[in-house]
Amino acid sequence: MSISQLELQNLRHLIGSHATAEKKLNFYASQCQDAQVRQMFEQSAQSASDTRNKLLSFLG
Repeated sequence: MSISQLELQNLRHLIGSHATAEKKLNFYASQCQDAQVRQMFEQSAQSASDTRNKLLSFLG
């Protein structure tokens, strides 16, 4: 299956956004003193990473 240029641009944008979110969430987690809040940020960062990897799989 081939994707259009617009779909490719959208995928790149989404992948970049999820990579940025993952980095920010990991940074926020590293700054937290509260273990529950830190865990929430870490789980959210993992979710962003998982989604980024899923999106990357569409590129082939």
